[in-house]
Amino acid sequence: MKREEIKFEVKKEIGILSTNRSGWNKEVNIVSWNDGTPKLEIRDWSPEREKVGKGVSLTGEEVAILKELLADYDPYEAEE
Repeated sequence: MKREEIKFEVKKEIGILSTNRSGWNKEVNIVSWNDGTPKLEIRDWSPEREKVGKGVSLTGEEVAILKELLADYDPYEAEE
């Protein structure tokens, strides 16, 4: 049984959160998988984007809720 190839298209690059020692970037992008509805994603990508790691996909509604939840978040307060 032949596996179907997974297609993706990065519709918009938003930014890089970090880069690890092996050169992979944790990126925030708008991505469409297999011609599906584009979603905001936070995911690890290899340097040439030939491989991807596990990530989180968010719909527009989920992004709006996350923005609201993070509005009062202080990352330095969480470290105490």
